[in-house]
Amino acid sequence: MKNICLYFELHQPVKLRRYRFFDIGNDHYYYDDYANESNINRLAHTCYLPANRILLDLIKKYKGKFSVAFSISGTMLDQLKLYAPEVIDSFKELAKTKHVEFLAETSAHSLASLRNPEEFKRQVAQQVKNIEDTFGQVPVVFRNTELIYSDYIGEVVSQMGFKAILSEGAKQVLGWKSSNYLYCNAVEPRLKVLMKNYALSDDIALRFSNQAWDSWPLTADKFKSWLDGVPANEEVINLFMNYEAFGGVHSQESGILSFLSSLPQVVLCDKNYAFTTPSKAASALQPVSAIHVPNPTSWVDEERDVTAWLGNEMQNEAVDKLYDLVPLVEQCTDQSLLKDWQYLQSSDHFYYMGTKFFANGARAYNNPYQTPYEAFINYMNVLTDFAQRLRQSVPSANVEVETLQKTIAQQQKEIQDLEKQLVKAGIATKSAVKKTTTKSKKTEEKEPAKATTRKRTTTKK
Repeated sequence: MKNICLYFELHQPVKLRRYRFFDIGNDHYYYDDYANESNINRLAHTCYLPANRILLDLIKKYKGKFSVAFSISGTMLDQLKLYAPEVIDSFKELAKTKHVEFLAETSAHSLASLRNPEEFKRQVAQQVKNIEDTFGQVPVVFRNTELIYSDYIGEVVSQMGFKAILSEGAKQVLGWKSSNYLYCNAVEPRLKVLMKNYALSDDIALRFSNQAWDSWPLTADKFKSWLDGVPANEEVINLFMNYEAFGGVHSQESGILSFLSSLPQVVLCDKNYAFTTPSKAASALQPVSAIHVPNPTSWVDEERDVTAWLGNEMQNEAVDKLYDLVPLVEQCTDQSLLKDWQYLQSSDHFYYMGTKFFANGARAYNNPYQTPYEAFINYMNVLTDFAQRLRQSVPSANVEVETLQKTIAQQQKEIQDLEKQLVKAGIATKSAVKKTTTKSKKTEEKEPAKATTRKRTTTKK
């Protein structure tokens, strides 16, 4: 039997207003409220509410045979609660059916997994709590920002207790293998990896309304015939996409909502198919092998890498300057600053700075800037003001001392771990390790005394 795993992402950044150089130090409000409210309300009425009604009707109609999964960023939840609380209510109705799974991601929809593991873990923990508080579910499957994944990221996610993660079925990773199987992380085999079938997913998410596409118009029957073309022994077809495809990217006039409504009916008429969720697929199927992903992949561009956000000097400078502030943020208790910190981390800000799209005459979807250079200057002005406020809120001397103390404590722990490994391997005995440690401590105690003696001798002369 072929399992269809439908997953949808919901995220919108908090858009920044035009923030001039002369605003730095004078005006500390960074957001374009009108643009943000207009954007969320537009998407609520063209996409989220009508698509949610369709999904709720399908779940009731097929009585447990149809299910889907969502991940909603913390930044998106904040905006929905502020501008369109009826959308939150509609998702709660879906959650009550027990056939909709909510996944975890970073609360800020950030690139923290590529820059700061501790900040990454903090955001994931925050988002797990957000989902539990809002929808009454504790996520057991993780979906990283922009589907960014690597062996290392998977290892960290596994250590946080998740049982599965979503990933892009990138060509450079799979090679001759198919995305239509369950895999596991190469470092932590306990973590299952569900890989996106990008060809079939993008047929819906990206190409549906493109009249120049040789397969336009796309109907449910035509799509079902493509599913039939997948070999019978391939177990799970992962259709991962942005939820805004249904009424946002593709207008309602394109027929995209009708497609969403009719596809489950066409698929479920065939007993060889079933709909599943990521957690159910991870539990029911066995991994066919480990999947080795040494370099981060994503679901963006032909390259399926992270150059959409870290592909030029502007982007890297902005991201580096942002995450240089982590030691200060860790000591900050000002809630308004912490909320700004979250909103400034959205990956979209760095995506707008991408030059490879601009060179091709293309602009990012929903991009408020005319050029990537304008996006960079505006963001850096905001970040400069934010950094000044943060430093005023947290004495830098205390932060430097505490950062040094953390480094020393970490080094001591690493030394202890290495000593335990030596004992376990039979290279050293416990008494020898203890003797060495004691000697080291005595040496540390004697060193200052020697220095004092030399100083006194010099004074005497």
